[in-house]
Amino acid sequence: MSVIHRIGLAEYFELARDDPDGFWELFDGEPRSKPGMSFEHNDIAVDLGVQLANQLDRADFRVRINAGRVRAGERNVFIPDVFVFPTALGDPLRRQPGLLETYTDPLPLVVEIWSRSTGGYDVATKLRVYRQRGDREIWRIHPYECRLTRWVRQPDGGYAESTLTGGIVELAALPGVRVDLDTLFAG
Repeated sequence: MSVIHRIGLAEYFELARDDPDGFWELFDGEPRSKPGMSFEHNDIAVDLGVQLANQLDRADFRVRINAGRVRAGERNVFIPDVFVFPTALGDPLRRQPGLLETYTDPLPLVVEIWSRSTGGYDVATKLRVYRQRGDREIWRIHPYECRLTRWVRQPDGGYAESTLTGGIVELAALPGVRVDLDTLFAG
């Protein structure tokens, strides 16, 4: 029987800072190293990030691809595959060497891309935590089934879920920003 070693935020941030190649996340106080990903996973992350960045004004929004962290409470810190944040949220993080880029406020878009190594964990854990955080739009992309499952936050705090396999998707939280799924899935 293995014993789970749980740590606090300070110890987590120390671990992540001291092992920058480890891509450490924290789930329920348990440190987990984010594994390497497949070609298709990485390709979709970069292509999606580029599509988003090309449409967003950097004065208003920034895109992160497998960089930066989102935090939910004292026991959960994740590195989404792609996310968009208002530039103003990054301002307090600037010019602070050694401070890990971490966001606690709800974000306009958080994306996880399915992989064999993390697929179940993403659905059972990360996507649930993103909803608890109140992120406005949450995507799970399956690169092999060419499918996007999307959750959009509603005024009552719930989420409307839809599944798409192609076409153009306009982001609910970023009006005028559109993602071409056909291009994304064509790779």
